[in-house]
Amino acid sequence: MKPGKKFSNRGGVKHGLSAFTIAVAVIVVLLIGSALIVRKAYQDNLKPLSFDTKVHAITIEPGSTTAVIADTLKAKGLIKSDWAFEWYVRNHELRDQLKAGTYLFSASQSVPDMVNVIVEGKVATDLVTILPAQRIDQIKDSFLEAGFSKAEVDAAFKPGQYSDHPALRDKPEEANLEGYLYPESFQKTGDTKPSDVIRLSLDEMNLRLTPEIRQAVSKQGLTLHQAIIIASITEKEVDNPSDKPQVAQVFLKRYRSDMPLGSDVTAFYGAILAGREPSVIFDSQYNTRLHKGLPPGPISNVSDSSLAAVAFPAETDWLYFVAGDDGKTYFSKTLAEHEALTAAHCKRLCAE
Repeated sequence: MKPGKKFSNRGGVKHGLSAFTIAVAVIVVLLIGSALIVRKAYQDNLKPLSFDTKVHAITIEPGSTTAVIADTLKAKGLIKSDWAFEWYVRNHELRDQLKAGTYLFSASQSVPDMVNVIVEGKVATDLVTILPAQRIDQIKDSFLEAGFSKAEVDAAFKPGQYSDHPALRDKPEEANLEGYLYPESFQKTGDTKPSDVIRLSLDEMNLRLTPEIRQAVSKQGLTLHQAIIIASITEKEVDNPSDKPQVAQVFLKRYRSDMPLGSDVTAFYGAILAGREPSVIFDSQYNTRLHKGLPPGPISNVSDSSLAAVAFPAETDWLYFVAGDDGKTYFSKTLAEHEALTAAHCKRLCAE
């Protein structure tokens, strides 16, 4: 082999190694650059969203995951990024230290500040809380417990003064506020009146009555008031949001088939309204075990998951369901199947 050729081969090997080294270096630089960009984005997203100091009450339910908390804060417009919140909690190993409760936050707080409040359990105290699945009389009791006088509360719950509110535009004139007060916690100051809290609750309800929900309800062949009635029954029947579309479908199918809805909770409501002990045999217009059609009105307030369940029900053939002692809901198509599931899974609850 000639010397020139030999030299040429060595040069080719040397040139190949150099190109590989350069390529690796470029990749490393890009990775470092990307990491720096991500880190900067992460740090920026931990900062306050704005200078807005308006306070919002945020309720963290027992067992809530970091993702659920982050989604709630993001949906309320209090943080820049849900993923940055989750990263911060994970990076600081605080997931198991987050405490349930109702907290007051503003968009002017940073993510570390909010997480610290939750970890230390600094729950809000000056609040009026409307819980889900509550009747009007129970909500009134919450107002009384918050320090309002009975006269103030009775006056504030007269529906006529809120007739201009968009959340009530489909409410029959003779109906009270049952079903329309959205469950939420509201901050109370020395100047707060019961009517202020009710208007805030109606504001929250109106936010849930989106054009999409209204349109979907109309496609179900229902008025909005009828949808709220069915949503309130669904709200009282089951707690698990994933069961609600199926439960709503059962009631819608029964209603359209001219079958009694057969809901125990409507019978209970009628009895309580009459000052009697809850009973499935007490005869009232609300007892859908005895009377076909919808009850005269809602039987409790509703959450967004129950509204959505009526607007967008599951596509099933179920006609029956029973809540089991194990917390699960069992669905069936026939009465025989329903009775068998009830006997197998509902010994304690169905005996009460």
